[in-house]
Amino acid sequence: MSTAPWPYPAWVAHRGAGKLAPENTLAAFRLGAAHGYRMFECDVKLSADGVPFLLHDATLERTTNGQGTAGDKPWDELSRLNAGRWHSRAYAGEPLATLAGVARFCQANGLLLNIEIKPTPGAEAATGAAVAEAAAALWADQPVPPLLTSFQLEALAAAHAAQPALPRGLLLDELPPGWEQAAQRLACQVLVCRHSLWTTGRVQQARALGLRMASYTVNDEAEAQRLRALGEHTVITDRVDLFAPLR
Repeated sequence: MSTAPWPYPAWVAHRGAGKLAPENTLAAFRLGAAHGYRMFECDVKLSADGVPFLLHDATLERTTNGQGTAGDKPWDELSRLNAGRWHSRAYAGEPLATLAGVARFCQANGLLLNIEIKPTPGAEAATGAAVAEAAAALWADQPVPPLLTSFQLEALAAAHAAQPALPRGLLLDELPPGWEQAAQRLACQVLVCRHSLWTTGRVQQARALGLRMASYTVNDEAEAQRLRALGEHTVITDRVDLFAPLR
């Protein structure tokens, strides 16, 4: 495990600006940045023709005016969808974002990124490799690379094989047997857990493995204080309006 200095800030804005703007869009990134956030988490998958783009769900219905499995559509079709109207009229017409577009925005504004690899079911390895290759190319001349994370071990393993120099984190919403071995096998730098999983004992386990500690999705001030007291390195939040990241 890496013992290099942790280059990422203590606060990360979830999907751009949490729930205040349509998630995973450039509008959300702009709003999160306006609240002082320097790092963002987003979900990235592949279009049918291999374009890495931002979307959480496997299907389009919840956050766009499209229908069906997003990964089955070519980018030309996806790029024409309305990804903002579901949230509010103010964002009607907001398009889906590509990873390349987000990279340009982040680099132009000195911002950092946590890319959650969110593959369409059945495309785990292909997505992990393609997202890692794209991230390495897009951030080739940047001092701080994006952090790649995933719940999907196959996707994270493919990212590791494709671009081993990029930092990785294992995402967990529970603690299955063998998680420690998986984190070691994938040479992860950070363990990103559902916030309620962190206890003093879990912190000791992570430290013994040389892992940094991060939590999602923390929207309560008392819970944020508990985690910081445990020694959390990074907290991911929807509440960009509640927590002042530069304080």
